[in-house]
Amino acid sequence: MSDAGLGFVHRFRPGTIPGATPLLLLHGTGGNEDDLLSLGEALAPGAPLLSPRGKVLENGMPRFFRRLAEGVFDLEDLRVRASELAEFLAAARKAYDLGETPPIAVGYSNGANIAGALLLLHPGSLSGALLLRPMVPLVPEPLPALDGVPVLIAAGRNDPIVPASQPRALADLLGSAGADVTLHGSNASHGLTREDLEVGERWMHTMAAHRANPLRDFFSYAGSRSFALVHMSPRVAVARRLAPPAHFTCRRAPGAGDSS
Repeated sequence: MSDAGLGFVHRFRPGTIPGATPLLLLHGTGGNEDDLLSLGEALAPGAPLLSPRGKVLENGMPRFFRRLAEGVFDLEDLRVRASELAEFLAAARKAYDLGETPPIAVGYSNGANIAGALLLLHPGSLSGALLLRPMVPLVPEPLPALDGVPVLIAAGRNDPIVPASQPRALADLLGSAGADVTLHGSNASHGLTREDLEVGERWMHTMAAHRANPLRDFFSYAGSRSFALVHMSPRVAVARRLAPPAHFTCRRAPGAGDSS
C-alpha cells in the first residue's frame, strides 16, 4: 500500500514486459486497491498495474464518487472526483515512469463508472477502457473527441443493479463521442464471471489491430470466441456469447457492497 504523495492510497506493481501499456484498476463499492490485481495480471500478463482506492466512504465502504441513492449519482462530486483521479493518474505516470501511452482502465461497477467519467471528462487520460457492469455516469456538453479509443462494455443480462438499458445507452454515448465500442452481454448477474475474463483477455490481445481496422478485427474477435453478431453500427459493435458463463472469483468476491 502506498500514497507516495500522489493523493490516493494505491498499489503499484511494475511491469515485466518493456513498453507494455499499464492498466489502471478501479474497484467496485466496498472494494480496495487489492481487489482487481489478480484480474489485471490475468488480462495483461507483464503489464504495469496501478490500482487506487476510492476516497469516498459510503457506510464505511470505499467508492470513487458519491451517490444520492442507488443508481442516482452526485454529478458535482463525480466531476470533482474524476478530476482528482485524472491528476493522480498524470502524477503516477511520471512517478513510476509509465511511458508515453496512457493506461487502459479496467473498472468494475463503481470503478467502471468513474472510468467512463474519465473518458467523457478527461479525454486523453486513457488509451482504452474495459468497463465491467457500468452505467452512464453523466452526459457532458459538448461531448469529447474520443476517436480511436477502444472500449469494451461487459454487461450482465441478469444484473439486478444495472438497469438493462444502461449498457446500451453508455455504448451509444461513447460511440457518439467517437470511441470504438464493443458491447458484450452475458447471462450473468452483477458479479464477474469467467466469461468476463475470457472476453477481456481476447479484447486486450486485439486492441492494437482493432484501432487500425475496427470492423475486420471485430469479426476476427467474434469468430475466434464463438460469438454471434447481434448489431453493428458505425461506432458500436454488439456481441453475445453463445455458451453460458462459468463463474470465477477475483481476489475479493463481489458482494452486497458492490453496486454502481
